[in-house]
Amino acid sequence: MIDDFAKDNLHGRLRRDRKALLWKLDGLSEYDARRPLTATGTNLLGLVKHVASVEARYFGEVFDRPSPEPLPRWQDSDGSDLWATEDETRDQIIGFYRRTWEHSDATISELPLDTPGHVPWWPEPYPNTNLFAVMVHVLGESNRHAGHADILREGLDGRTGVRPEYEKQIDEEARAAYCAKIELAARAAAPIKA
Repeated sequence: MIDDFAKDNLHGRLRRDRKALLWKLDGLSEYDARRPLTATGTNLLGLVKHVASVEARYFGEVFDRPSPEPLPRWQDSDGSDLWATEDETRDQIIGFYRRTWEHSDATISELPLDTPGHVPWWPEPYPNTNLFAVMVHVLGESNRHAGHADILREGLDGRTGVRPEYEKQIDEEARAAYCAKIELAARAAAPIKA
């Protein structure tokens, strides 16, 4: 009974984070969805592509259920899963992510939580694991990158939130006052030396 509860709970949270990550692309221009927004090049469409690749590997290769999507060998990873080339469309990447969901969901639904898996890129003594551990790991990865997407989107246009139904109209005046209050507290705690 606890296994079913744990699997359903983890799976539900994974589904929630998938939707939240995709929502961060809504209404953005092609340029804003793709452009590097950090010193390391992190970008919104690249996060979606990366999370899709992570899911495809963990719920595919790890359980000997390879993704139907072509993936480079994990040993050949060169960082190209972190950004979209000019030849890749937003629809292609989102489609890849959604098809990966279907494949991952089938793996999760069909296998018990204690099903053994092998993660060859994890160091010893950790490569031999099970579905439960992989679900927790992938949920952590998805949640982490959805958080990155939250911050990136807020930096682009101020939009925040987990789901569209919770989004509120931006009150620029209230935001400015709130940020000013935080700035004053930071300066008071650590005065700037002249």
